[in-house]
Amino acid sequence: MDQDFFLLQKMKSGDESAVEEFVKKYYPAILKYSYYHVNDQGKAEDIAQDTFERFFRSFSDYRHYGKAKNYLYVIAGNLCKNTYRKKKEEPLESVPEESVWPLDRVINSLAMEQALLQLPEEMRDVLILHYYQDLKLKEIAKIQEIGLPLVKYRIKAGKERLREILGKEELL
Repeated sequence: MDQDFFLLQKMKSGDESAVEEFVKKYYPAILKYSYYHVNDQGKAEDIAQDTFERFFRSFSDYRHYGKAKNYLYVIAGNLCKNTYRKKKEEPLESVPEESVWPLDRVINSLAMEQALLQLPEEMRDVLILHYYQDLKLKEIAKIQEIGLPLVKYRIKAGKERLREILGKEELL
């Protein structure tokens, strides 16, 4: 049995420290995933909190069939999709004159974030899960509920589209 199984059993028996351990274990990954989707720290934090809120709201019905983290990614992904539907064009805020990051790093990061937003949702999801969340292709297939060949295709096609958008030969 995996560690999550025992942790979830403790949570079901009412162990508050197990709940805290579960959130501490997965919150950073869900926050990072959400941020790469919405490109806004505040909204990403809201999505991460809503993810755990929804998970715990339906926790009594939850059946552990594998990784709880994958289930959290599914919830967060759905919340991100809802955010895309509601999103309106917002003006870019000006970058502070004295930035802590080197300017070229900021520009490259912003360019990549904007390029990712131009990709179809299914390509963007797979690329974020693979390159930014360091998930294995099999895990992505399970989260996305698609076959492994389709995951590989979406990664390849997504990288090609990003190359076109960014005009760079070497990417990811």
